[in-house]
Amino acid sequence: MPERRRIPTLPARLTDRLPARLAALRTPADPGFWRSPVRGARFTAVLGVVLLVGLTLVFVTGLLSYAAYNPDLDPVNDKTPAKGWLGFYLFAWPTGPHWLYRLTQGLHVTVGIVLVPVLLAKLWSVVPRLFALPPARSVGHALERLSVLLLVGGALFQFLTGLLNVQLDYLFPGSFYTLHFYGAWVFLAGFVTHVALKLPQAVRVLRSGGIRRGEPDTLAAPDPLPATLSRRGALVMVGAGSLLLLITSAGRSFDGPLRRIALLTPRGGTDQGPGPNAFQVNKTAAAVRITPADTGERWRLTVRGPVGELRFSRTELLAMEQHTAALPIACVEGWSTSDQLWRGVRLSDLAALAGYPDSLPDLFVESLQRSGSFRKAALRGNQVRDGRSLLALEVNGAPLSPDHGYPARIIVPAAPGVLNTKWVETLTFGEL
Repeated sequence: MPERRRIPTLPARLTDRLPARLAALRTPADPGFWRSPVRGARFTAVLGVVLLVGLTLVFVTGLLSYAAYNPDLDPVNDKTPAKGWLGFYLFAWPTGPHWLYRLTQGLHVTVGIVLVPVLLAKLWSVVPRLFALPPARSVGHALERLSVLLLVGGALFQFLTGLLNVQLDYLFPGSFYTLHFYGAWVFLAGFVTHVALKLPQAVRVLRSGGIRRGEPDTLAAPDPLPATLSRRGALVMVGAGSLLLLITSAGRSFDGPLRRIALLTPRGGTDQGPGPNAFQVNKTAAAVRITPADTGERWRLTVRGPVGELRFSRTELLAMEQHTAALPIACVEGWSTSDQLWRGVRLSDLAALAGYPDSLPDLFVESLQRSGSFRKAALRGNQVRDGRSLLALEVNGAPLSPDHGYPARIIVPAAPGVLNTKWVETLTFGEL
């Protein structure tokens, strides 16, 4: 008979200990699994109040950015056509002050970036509660857990898509504008519910300096490890991280040394070279396949209105009365330029030539650009009416460069950069 192979067995003393060791293993649902001495109600409350102020500012400036596109004016401006009542607050975007969009969108992006360490620290501070069992002990507790799900999921999605867009590396399927808009409202639902449930407790904790005597601190570890960093030190570290992000990103909205140290944004720290056209651009002529043949001597501007169709060469446009306006360029990614001195023909003068000498209608602009978002854009009558709104032919005393929209581009005060259409081909004045 073949010899049976002997199966090795564990020593008896070890097998006797296995049940006890397995029983001692802790899962994330066990409060004892989380042993950091930094977690606590006051630590979380401080972070929560910072996020309450910061995220409210980010949400409000985000809505203002959406309104600045005039999405209810024309379908080409509206990237969320199924928004329904979510567009209840929309209004005609003003043209003054001329730096309005530069301010609101700069705040939106900069504050969002600066809040990243605060958001991550807040999520870390409350992560034990995400594993707490049972999932819902009551209707109120179930509502709180649902608000946390919407809040955490919405915040992570909004921050991720926003940061990718700022870095010009947007990878999600579908339009950024659509997903970011609807994601903002999902986030708001969780945010408002969570604030309503938790703000009174956070205020009480901050006022009293901590949890009341005899009241358990459910965020503190029941069996903490020896402290290597105080809670105050942890807050200082979070603040230092936010300050570092501020220094290395905010400068994309300013000229001089601040722009050179804005290393974390694609529109900061780049050398635009010398000359009148040496300021930031978004899409270059080469990127959208605009060639010298498109913008050469054969180029004509087509102007349409009640009088019919008019066509002008660049030379004819330069022969018209020229006006100047000092206006910045500000883009949705949060970068902007200082005021540049633009020179060209007022849109209101072109509207008069098209057949609107007294009333100033809306304007539909078409670019030589054949693909990509906002190659067509609509402007409201109040934007056409503003004397600083130009069909610009020159900037800072020199002809536009190809990357800045030669032979002609739109420049409108307080409008997002994408509505300042480059490489203009057709202007159609009328009711949109």
